[in-house]
Amino acid sequence: LGEVEARALKRAMSLQIGQLLEEEAITKAEMAVRMKTSRAAVDRLLDASNSSVTLSTLGKAARALGRKVKIEFVRA
Repeated sequence: LGEVEARALKRAMSLQIGQLLEEEAITKAEMAVRMKTSRAAVDRLLDASNSSVTLSTLGKAARALGRKVKIEFVRA
């Protein structure tokens, strides 16, 4: 169950970042420059099937988009 939830969370996050890139007309290459990383790292971030993403990477992506990451614990 935990692995399924992690994949679902990563998929939702990837979709949200992709949507923000589209809305703000930011290319993957520009996102990589803003994050000070490679285009391949941005591709991994946007790959919903790749569940290995760090909080550091999420923070870089958020800052690159003028956003903040909000994480909270909720009752199951």
